[in-house]
Amino acid sequence: MSLLFRNAQVGVGGPLTAFAISAGRVVAPDSITPDEIVDLQGAIVLPGLVDAHVHSVQWAQNRRRADLSAATSAAHAVSLILSAVRPGEPTMGFGFRDAFWSDEMHKDLLPGEHPIILVSNDLHTAWFNQAALALIGRGDHPTGVLLEGDCFRGLAALPPPPVEQMDAWVAEAMTAAAARGVTGIIDFEYADNVSDWQRRRTDVRVACSIPRDRLEEAIARGLRTGQEIGEFLQVGPVKMFVDGSLNTRTAYCADPYPGTTSRGLLELPPAELAGVMARASQHGIHPAVHAIGDDAVTIALDAFHALGCPGRIEHAQLVSRKDFPRFALPGLVAGVQPAHQPDDREVADAQWPGRTDRAYAFADLLAAGGTIEIGSDAPVSPLDPWDGIASAVTRTDDDRPAWHPEQAIPLEIALAAAAGGRLTISHGETADLVIVGDMSDLRHPEILGTLLAGRWTYRNGV
Repeated sequence: MSLLFRNAQVGVGGPLTAFAISAGRVVAPDSITPDEIVDLQGAIVLPGLVDAHVHSVQWAQNRRRADLSAATSAAHAVSLILSAVRPGEPTMGFGFRDAFWSDEMHKDLLPGEHPIILVSNDLHTAWFNQAALALIGRGDHPTGVLLEGDCFRGLAALPPPPVEQMDAWVAEAMTAAAARGVTGIIDFEYADNVSDWQRRRTDVRVACSIPRDRLEEAIARGLRTGQEIGEFLQVGPVKMFVDGSLNTRTAYCADPYPGTTSRGLLELPPAELAGVMARASQHGIHPAVHAIGDDAVTIALDAFHALGCPGRIEHAQLVSRKDFPRFALPGLVAGVQPAHQPDDREVADAQWPGRTDRAYAFADLLAAGGTIEIGSDAPVSPLDPWDGIASAVTRTDDDRPAWHPEQAIPLEIALAAAAGGRLTISHGETADLVIVGDMSDLRHPEILGTLLAGRWTYRNGV
């Protein structure tokens, strides 16, 4: 179907113009006889948004989990999850933040008759009761509190819903994302994403990441980053972890966490990281390296500079001053999550005292010549790039003063970082577009339509 759009404002503040779509691409308005003419009446047309960091299955499941974000203690979290228990099936809650809790999590605090699993907001801690531990063959675990890799493996070992049900939930979540202007994601789910997405229906483009423990399998299958594997599907990077997270106090830092001797958790020592990255790169698979603490970021940068391969550093939440210029490496992208900054500001102030001027430092990354792409890390934040765009521009998400406002970035730059680097739309480009009406509330703008390769995936009012 060919479309002719009139009275379109291309880009925020751009002039009114006309453009057309034919065979899935943007073309000159006088080059076609359109099947439909759409008068946008001054609505804004932008490149489609790309959420550069999603955990698709966890996000789809999280839309059905008990909300634990209000929990002020372990005991409070227990009271919240008990109201959601359904006998005969596992009960899951999500979203607790235990950095300021005065009591400790333990499996004995949770009733043990039915499986119960509580997952932290950062996805790096899972709290299992005895019945849930038995489900994954870990009944002898002393506390039921699983951290980092242990957490990821434990959650992956839980009996999944039927495949058809899970795929339907993921498809529903992607349709909801399209309604927010999303035309693409990078899926960092801890799974065989290539195989899973090849059987799913999707309203977005998907770059299917490869977990580190599936790297050899991917090499044997001949997979390469950027390889097309189906309509709207391609192979993404291979994900590996240098460290943990801020809220779990496992981000690997140059300085100890207050009141402790711990600097966090080093998951991949430098030599091992470089070896995995080299192995992947030699076979055309780009590394995506999770690094949150400043020492972890240094280790990741050292490896990229030594190997000279393209890839990504995911999160880069705390960066040493000496490391900002090192992000100006051809082919290196910092995958950042601005929506985490308003959520984490109190924890960052407490756990990274005197260092937060270089935390979530998007302006400094850009000023040093780095390239950033905005993601949500859903379900850590909602799969809605506008949340990240607004946080990057305003450095707050409520009536609190902006946190380190010197690190705010201009709206135009934030929009490009949330669109895979695309600044505007041009003739000949694939027609992945979002049409926006009222943008006075940047976090919740009026989305009038989304097009994927010229096909409507969401339409409301145009």
